[in-house]
This record gives sequence, structure tokens and C-alpha cells, in this order.
Amino acid sequence: MDLVITQFGASLRIRDGIFSVKHKDGISTVPAGQVKTLTLHRGVTLSTDALFAALDMGIDVLLSDRRGDPLGRLWNHRFGSISTIRKNQLAFSRSPEALPWVTGLLDRKVEGQSLLLQAIVPQDGPLKTVSEAVRKMEETRRQLAAVTGASVQETGPRLRALEGYASRLYFEAVNHCLPDQYRFDRRSKHPAMDMANSLLNYAYGMLYGRLESALLRAGIDPSIGVLHRDEYNRPVLTYDCIEPFRVWADWVVFHLCRQQVIFREFFDTDNGGWWLNDQGKRILIQSFTDFFEEVIPFEGLDRSRFVHLDLFAQRLAQQFKNLAADGAD
Repeated sequence: MDLVITQFGASLRIRDGIFSVKHKDGISTVPAGQVKTLTLHRGVTLSTDALFAALDMGIDVLLSDRRGDPLGRLWNHRFGSISTIRKNQLAFSRSPEALPWVTGLLDRKVEGQSLLLQAIVPQDGPLKTVSEAVRKMEETRRQLAAVTGASVQETGPRLRALEGYASRLYFEAVNHCLPDQYRFDRRSKHPAMDMANSLLNYAYGMLYGRLESALLRAGIDPSIGVLHRDEYNRPVLTYDCIEPFRVWADWVVFHLCRQQVIFREFFDTDNGGWWLNDQGKRILIQSFTDFFEEVIPFEGLDRSRFVHLDLFAQRLAQQFKNLAADGAD
């Protein structure tokens, strides 16, 4: 499970293998052995005993900002075998295998968006609008499959244009399927300009953190990207890998909106930006965790969505290893 502590002034301690979180509403406890990721927001204090226990048990300690994006992390020296794997990532990004890998990720993303759209459209809703969006998105998938070139660097602008076009179609159609109070003019990130985008930003931030942890555990360097351009001190490979899984975070957010259980008082506003407050975070974090702990069939295995993220990273690490082995033959 993920233990997320967002409340300003909360504190974390450990005793006899039990994490104890003290907050304004009381004290909550959880066995440390059940925790896989510990996420802390600003204003949270913790004892060094809790920190040492987390490192000793292989618990990823993640420091997160108010949007839910990871700012930094602590992990023990047993995380992956980065020195033996990451040297192959650069070669992979320039290899013939990179282009089909990237187009496959983007194809899965657009396919997932199309399926989610068809799942959330109300029976009395904008069926024609959604059907037209799905038709155009399917055409985009065919165009992705037809992209050819010597490298991802050569075809990157075309790939990003197709992905961006499909995403615009998707969010425009989604907007028609939401109750009026959650509709938005456009996708906004820095900062969110409405409730739905604030929820999406935070959900994506949690997904970023969890997927980056999976990459690190597999021995992969998240800073060596393939499609996304190299950015100083940015986990660009995480941005590549997250694409087919974004729709899982989308489902959590849009399901909450369609249930109409998200209210204005769950947000703080600052200079036009919208930020989830502690009450809103609790609801989203619990819904996100429940959804990602659900066991589903994926890639031929019945596992939780959290485990599927780990398996994805492990398969990618193996792909890097195979590339090195092939080069040695």
C-alpha cells in the first residue's frame, strides 16, 4: 500500500514495526510491512527511526509538492542494478527498436482513451460527439502505425503532433460527458484553472511518482528519455512510460466527477489557480489507491494495477539487457 501524508503539522514515527501518524484528527497506525511507498508533503515531520526503517525495508520515501508531483526521493542502495542497465538506455533510444516501442506506447494510450470515452458517455449524452472523436482517434492510431524513420529523434515531431491531436480530441469529448460543474475550457497544468484539471494534475503526480519508483527498482535511469527531449534533472523516461497508463488516473478522476462527490470546498484558490486541499486529497488518494490495488487482467497476467506498473518496468529493463546481449553476439 501507499502511505500518503499531506496534512501540515502531521508527524510520523515508528514503534515495534508500526508506523504512527499523528495529525489534528488523532493518531493513525499502519504496519510498516504493508507500506511500499511513503509520500510526504510540506510541513510533515518524521523521526529518523521511521526513515531508517523505511530505507531498511525498501520503502520508497517520496517528497511531493502541492500538485502531487514528486520533487525528490530517498531509497536504499538495493534499488535495482542501475550501473549495469542504464548504460544501455542511450543505445536503445537510438536503436531500431526504439521507434516501435514508442509508437506502441502511444497507440495503447490512444486506444485506452477511446475505450474510456465510450465507457463514460451517458446514454442520453453526446453520443454523436463521442463517436466522431473516437473515429478520428482511431484514424490517429493508423497514422501512428504508419510512421517510419531511422530514429525516434527523426520522427519525434510527427509522433508528438499525432499524440497531441488525439489528446485534444479526447479531452474535448470528455468535457461533454461530465456534469456541468466539472467542465473545463482546456487542459491546464501550471496551475490548474478548475476542479477537474486540479484533480487530473494531482492524480498524474501520484502516477508519476509510483512509475518512477518502479523504474528505479528495475535498475533503470528515469532521466534518460526516448521520445521526450532530455531535460536537465527531469525524469523524461517516466514521461515516456506513463503515456499508456494515464487513462487509469483519468478513470479515477472522471468517475469521481460523474458521481458528483467532489465539491468546491475541497479546493483552495490562489491567483486563479486551483489546488486540492487536505479534504480533497484524502478523497482522491483513497479512490486512486483503491483503483490501483484492484486486480485486473493485463499483458496476460491477473495482478493489481500497481503490480502491473512494476512488471512494465521489469520488462523494459530486460529489453535493455537483451539489447546489450544482442550487441555482444
